[in-house]
Amino acid sequence: MPTDLNALITRLRAAGGDCDDIEVKSAAGGLPQSLASTLSALANLPGGGTVILGLDERTGFRPSPLTDPQALKQGLALKARSFTPPVRLTISDAESDGQPVIVAQVHECDPSAKPCRITASGASYLRGYDGDFQLSPLEEQAFLAARSAPRFDRNPVTDATIDDLDKELTAEFLSSVRQHDPHGLGRFTDDSELLCRAGAVTPGSTPTVAGLLTLGVHPQQFFPRFIVQASAEPEDGHPTASRARNQTTITGPIPRMLDAALDWARRSFGTTIVSTPDGTVRDQPDYPYIAFRELIANALVHRDLDHWSTGMAVEVRLRRDRLVISNPGGLYGITVDRLGHDAVTSARNARLVALCQHARTPESGARVIEALATGIPTVNEALTHAGLPPARYMDAGIRFTVLLHRTADTPAAPRLHTNALRVYDALAAAPRSVAELHQQLDLTAPNIRKILRDLRERGLVEQLGGKGRSTTYRQLAS
Repeated sequence: MPTDLNALITRLRAAGGDCDDIEVKSAAGGLPQSLASTLSALANLPGGGTVILGLDERTGFRPSPLTDPQALKQGLALKARSFTPPVRLTISDAESDGQPVIVAQVHECDPSAKPCRITASGASYLRGYDGDFQLSPLEEQAFLAARSAPRFDRNPVTDATIDDLDKELTAEFLSSVRQHDPHGLGRFTDDSELLCRAGAVTPGSTPTVAGLLTLGVHPQQFFPRFIVQASAEPEDGHPTASRARNQTTITGPIPRMLDAALDWARRSFGTTIVSTPDGTVRDQPDYPYIAFRELIANALVHRDLDHWSTGMAVEVRLRRDRLVISNPGGLYGITVDRLGHDAVTSARNARLVALCQHARTPESGARVIEALATGIPTVNEALTHAGLPPARYMDAGIRFTVLLHRTADTPAAPRLHTNALRVYDALAAAPRSVAELHQQLDLTAPNIRKILRDLRERGLVEQLGGKGRSTTYRQLAS
């Protein structure tokens, strides 16, 4: 088996399922219909992705018999031409446990031609942490906007005045600039001139987008969806009708939103009593607060501010097994694989970042950000210290998502005994009746029926016919 396929399967098994840039299909019954949305989504994904045909996710990524690999490769190549622009594929043969597997590298579509659409329907798709989703016309505008450098944070907010700036936050900002940059921006003794040269206001003292978001009294007066929507799943034992707990909408300028988000985390995160080597007993939150703070700060400062995203919020979803933080706008000037490894700072909203370097949170007096490329390493270090698995970062081009998991345990693949695997594999090519399986596998009919019941309960096969009609069973497509 080629090393690269080995590495891909290792990643898939560690993740317990498809990764954001890898899609696995058993393809036992031919080329899956769902492949169209996957090819579009991977072509729109920064860096592209990989499609693997001939592995079965539901049985731990075992090889699935491919009846005609050559026909599948031809079908892939043909389907790739049904997109606008056409999807570029590099298709290669591989083997897993002696069985043929097809590996197709889906190359990223040229950014100037995104989004990649299915020609017949005009639909375009994007990869998410929980599957592929169709882009709305508004989301498609994000790809068009990404063709030029973003400068939206510099725009004046014509309906706002200097009185819309928070006096406390502004005073802290001016003090920080003069203390930490005395020979640069801090050398301007006049407050109005300093705010203007910092980009918080225009020469006519009209606040800019960056100025309002950082220092405004209530930026949501002008940008209603520049908010954080946070909620937690009900804990075990809550009434089934309960949809969420601690649901909140966080508003205000970025420094105050950051404090409010931390308050929400303290109320919402579960805690575990742990003892340290020195005998101290303390409460440990499910997720480190310092990691959460860094991720929320990044989401607020680096979210897209262009017109297409004005109706979208930063979202925080606390689920029983994971924490999901997402914001509109993908990474800018850096790729996921370099996050936390290269000391690279890259700002979608350069003016906003510059202001937030000197903005202070009211409760702690801490900087909103440092802009020294230390945020992601801080997150990684905090997760390691808490014994949690690394964060999973997903850049979908127009949305950036971070997943934190409570444990390093991965979902176990269904454990099927030898005869169950024989029955399951026999159904890969075509539906079979109990009699046909008996003849093919030399197993007793009662044993086959018992195995089929178990496979149906696991969602691996389905029954066709019945109630006076001929009954067969077929393997469900993965």
